[in-house]
Amino acid sequence: MDQPLRHYALFGNPVGHSLSPLMHNAAFGALGFRALYEVHCVEDLELSVRLIREKPLAGVSVTLPVKGAIMAFLDEVDEDACTIGAVNTITNKDGRLRGSNTDWIGLMAAMREQFCLKGKTVAVLGAGGAARAAIYGILQEGGIPIVFNRSRDRGESLARWFECDAMPLANLGRVEADVLVNTTPVGMSPLTEETPVHQRYLPRWQWVVDTIYNPLETRLLREAKAAGCGVVTGLSMFVRQGAEQIRIWTGLEPQVELMSRVVMTALEK
Repeated sequence: MDQPLRHYALFGNPVGHSLSPLMHNAAFGALGFRALYEVHCVEDLELSVRLIREKPLAGVSVTLPVKGAIMAFLDEVDEDACTIGAVNTITNKDGRLRGSNTDWIGLMAAMREQFCLKGKTVAVLGAGGAARAAIYGILQEGGIPIVFNRSRDRGESLARWFECDAMPLANLGRVEADVLVNTTPVGMSPLTEETPVHQRYLPRWQWVVDTIYNPLETRLLREAKAAGCGVVTGLSMFVRQGAEQIRIWTGLEPQVELMSRVVMTALEK
């Protein structure tokens, strides 16, 4: 008997630009797993969550701007996602919806491939959901995060949540740190010539990490390379968080290299 077709979706607004369907459908196909992954633009969050049960959807990826708000509509949320305060993955188990967060897992896997975080001081730019996932992961890995954000109040509020330090953005070039992680959208397509950090500061860090995956190489990473820093791209995080979603939903091991190649090819076009 053929395996029934399982349906998955990406919830967010906007979602039309996302490469998640391309990546997930390629991964499902390579696994021989009968599944279809589509996008769903969220306008009414409560109705969208009802769709998960009624369609039904076996699993959902969650992106901006509903990663935090969607938690109130789920039956349970795992400890990691509760601490981070954001969900990017929903699993539908017989109508019971469980939220989890793979953003931090994807980012830590991407960084772990290049260097060990333990004992390193990490300057984290931003105070949104990606920053929360980054700080949580850094703490889990034994690193020491410092929050830098344009809005000082938001930065300090985030730092209090995780019991770490916050500094004014103006102090970024004067604080001793080993790693810089950009979790802001500055430099994302189509505004690819923007950068969150002046290049004169870049030699201060051993490693520079960007969570943006489009373009493949942001201006920040291009200038960091020129300054002699090691770099970690947003593509690596994007692929690894998606791979972890597939593990959660199916219990199968996706082909990470294939997923990376599919996304890279699309971005290069």
